[in-house]
Amino acid sequence: MENIKSFADRLMNNVEKVIIGKHRPVEETLIALLCQGHILIEDVPGTGKTMLALSVARSTGCSFRRIQFTPDMLPSDVTGVSVFNQKTREFEFRQGPVFAQIVLTDEINRATPKTQSALLEAMEERQVTVDGQTYRMEKPFLVLATQNPIEYEGTFPLPEAQLDRFMLRIHLGYPDKTSETDILGAQQFSHPITTLEQVVSQEELLEAQEAVKQIYVDDLVKTYIIDLCTATREHPDVYLGASPRGSLAMYRTSQALAAIRQRDYVIPDDVKYMAEATLAHRLIIGPAARIKNVSASEVIEEILTSIPVPGARVIGKPS
Repeated sequence: MENIKSFADRLMNNVEKVIIGKHRPVEETLIALLCQGHILIEDVPGTGKTMLALSVARSTGCSFRRIQFTPDMLPSDVTGVSVFNQKTREFEFRQGPVFAQIVLTDEINRATPKTQSALLEAMEERQVTVDGQTYRMEKPFLVLATQNPIEYEGTFPLPEAQLDRFMLRIHLGYPDKTSETDILGAQQFSHPITTLEQVVSQEELLEAQEAVKQIYVDDLVKTYIIDLCTATREHPDVYLGASPRGSLAMYRTSQALAAIRQRDYVIPDDVKYMAEATLAHRLIIGPAARIKNVSASEVIEEILTSIPVPGARVIGKPS
């Protein structure tokens, strides 16, 4: 666990040179990176969403591409296109911007559902199929999508299938007064992103991703995760609850959180800590509850309060 802790500290300390005063969002981004999961960053403009993605890419030495989504984009603008070569008399595939290790899809809800769906295969299967030919993505592969919740004109809400493919949804929010003062000081002469250096290697990242999978999760904790997800499906205010992919997201992120905190086992507090980030965006609130302004976060909080936390038991003894 010391190797993962050292890896996490180096990466987080480096990213926080740019993203000031946002420890938890940076930590959640690292957790998604360790779990090979994708992130939906939902917040107002100017809070550092793009800088967060670029900081992670520079800190890890991963290739980085940015896709600015607009209503007139086509799926081929994302995945790439086959072009006929006059000299060789053959079609050649020209890769789209999705072929990078860290892909920032800026304002993803600006694109039409047809273009949004071009990401589905890449996000879930780490591959892209064009004209019947399949192309594998390079490891590690991470999609960070941003959307601005206050801009409703010209947007297309993400479908449930796409939302479900994001392991985490995080919010950066406005900085507090002290942090904003630090931001002004840090950018007096130049942006700190210009001097940000690589602090971990891609080999270290891949090793950490495999090491996180070895974190022990007791059957009682697994049952607790399933109980939480089942409660979202049965809640009276929820039209569509968390899928089994949501359960797996809680499972994986809890392992990564335990490793960052130098434990080789998961405790219920890890699950509770990651519950909102992994489940809230997967819940579809019913029409009657929306009228009452019930939010997915409130439902998650209520469920965490009502579902009993499993107690400790001796390994090998019946529960």
